[in-house]
Amino acid sequence: MYNYIRGTVAEIGTDRAVIEAGGVGYEIIAGTMALKQLREGKEGKLFTYLHLAEGVMALYGFADRAEKEMFIRLIGVNRVGPKLAIAVLSKLTPQDIAAAIVTQNARAFEHVPGMGKKTAQRVLLELKEQVGTEEMLGGTSEPGSGAPVANDIRTEAVAALVALGYDGLSASRAVTSVKEATTVEELITKALRAFAK
Repeated sequence: MYNYIRGTVAEIGTDRAVIEAGGVGYEIIAGTMALKQLREGKEGKLFTYLHLAEGVMALYGFADRAEKEMFIRLIGVNRVGPKLAIAVLSKLTPQDIAAAIVTQNARAFEHVPGMGKKTAQRVLLELKEQVGTEEMLGGTSEPGSGAPVANDIRTEAVAALVALGYDGLSASRAVTSVKEATTVEELITKALRAFAK
């Protein structure tokens, strides 16, 4: 119904903002990453999604289209509601979520409040066919001189880094930052260099 709302930011709370547009104050529930881009008294814009369930209507807001699209995918997963989807997007970027799905890394969600291991596994399983490598890499597929990294190699490398004591999200980000590798060992070495930077 509403693609986005642009107007004066009247108020910013911990989990929502009020944007006045055309004389109407829209209360929009949003994650911390979306709220960080807004400034009270200044013009702001949020992409929006109107959620209707059991007679309750709520407007959810997002920093960009990628965040909105990931929210829609997340709420399509069994037992993931809008509140949990917003919690995920408060801790992880859409690219982080895509990397977790492609590499089957449930540990990436371990710091999301309300997201248990079973729910994380369900997200990975149900969204596996909907997320590709290009989305994990931020939509860029730069041609390079070496071989691109295969997803099964990425999955093994993330698991190895987690076993070494790195948290799931950091492991995913480090592995995703490596554009070219032909073996798990090479990928892990390059990912460890990324940690050192």
